[in-house]
Amino acid sequence: MQIRSPEFFPYVLVLFLWLIGTPAHAALDIEIFGGGATQIPIAIVPFAAEEKLSQGITPVVAADLQRSGLFRMVDPAGLAPHEPVEVVYSEWINRGANALVIGSTTALPGGQVAVRVRLLDVAKQVQLASYTETVPAGQLRAAAHRIADLIYEKLTGDAGVFSTRIAYVVKEGKKYSLQVADADGFNAQPVIEYTEPIISPVWSPDGKQLAYVSFENKKPVVYVQTLATRTRKAVANFRGSNSAPAWSPDGKRLAVVLSLMGGSQIFLINADGSGLQRFTQSSGIDTEPSFSPDGQSIIFTSDRGGSPQIYRMQITGRPSGTAERLTFEGSYNVSPDYSRDGKSFTFIHRNGDKFNVATQDLATRQVQLLTDSKFDESPSFAPNGRIILYATEVKGRGILSAVSSDGRTRQQLSTQAGDVREPAWGPLPRLQ
Repeated sequence: MQIRSPEFFPYVLVLFLWLIGTPAHAALDIEIFGGGATQIPIAIVPFAAEEKLSQGITPVVAADLQRSGLFRMVDPAGLAPHEPVEVVYSEWINRGANALVIGSTTALPGGQVAVRVRLLDVAKQVQLASYTETVPAGQLRAAAHRIADLIYEKLTGDAGVFSTRIAYVVKEGKKYSLQVADADGFNAQPVIEYTEPIISPVWSPDGKQLAYVSFENKKPVVYVQTLATRTRKAVANFRGSNSAPAWSPDGKRLAVVLSLMGGSQIFLINADGSGLQRFTQSSGIDTEPSFSPDGQSIIFTSDRGGSPQIYRMQITGRPSGTAERLTFEGSYNVSPDYSRDGKSFTFIHRNGDKFNVATQDLATRQVQLLTDSKFDESPSFAPNGRIILYATEVKGRGILSAVSSDGRTRQQLSTQAGDVREPAWGPLPRLQ
């Protein structure tokens, strides 16, 4: 499929892609392609008494680390230390491991499980980190993700994102379902389900709410829904179309795209739907806003120059309506998403007859193409900036994929059936 018109409306695109739907499967299957330039060889020994649990911990930790593309698993077969005093470091050096993970599990009364983990530096023969937690048996996967986050951070210096969640939309026959799942695709749960399209989900900065666009009333309306209570509110239901919500970093405002005053333009609105304020004023179509992490500017897609390109406009400090064009390579660049450090953004770039995920450095303006598939859409940065989640087409069906920010590692996260679109990566969990 090709988009030949610069009039890029996300909901029109989704409606076109979702002409045919098939039943969806709850969990995502993950295939990994490629690997990082330098992979850390790590051995993970199955934890003591883990085989007695309904959910293993070490397989989840290993899968998390392997999906990042930064780790290479070293087979621990024949060696089974569970305490540092049991480790013979020369054996792990001979196997080529740089890091070693050992631990134990203990079943406790009341369905609780005590988990103890040690991360060891094989070359220096020292302990890098330890982790102890008691969790309900039904939350062992979540504990495994936290362990993987700890290992990732200690060995790479970056925050792990294995405990985060993703949102996406599945078309199942004539039904549209907004789903929330763990970052590895497990524990998928529907947030809402309708027979009309749902598009453009976006997470609030605290991860407690989702804003999205629903066509349930035969027109696009922006809703904000609280995940814990399932309560929701229409925050943009003005005359004409209401679309493309984006949260401000402090969670107090949304940028939305309205045709209230004619063509599609970007407005700012309080998270409760009050205080509407026009942000862009152009004769073209302005859409797909994304706030900078410091909340001082918004990047967005506009065809004000004759073709869809990405622009940046300051929220404060510059004259109203002054926009800076950011993209100049090619005649079609859309769907920008700021990186979490504010130094770059990801977007969709037309490359010949292909639509691919790309990144652009804001300081150098250097563009890097990350994918080579036929049609990609809706790129969304992971909160550590190391991975980009996006939707792509395989054999005419929408699936989710992820690519590392250097383009070296790619994952396909697909359901066994169904059409999956509109991914959004949630924020890092906040400490309670």
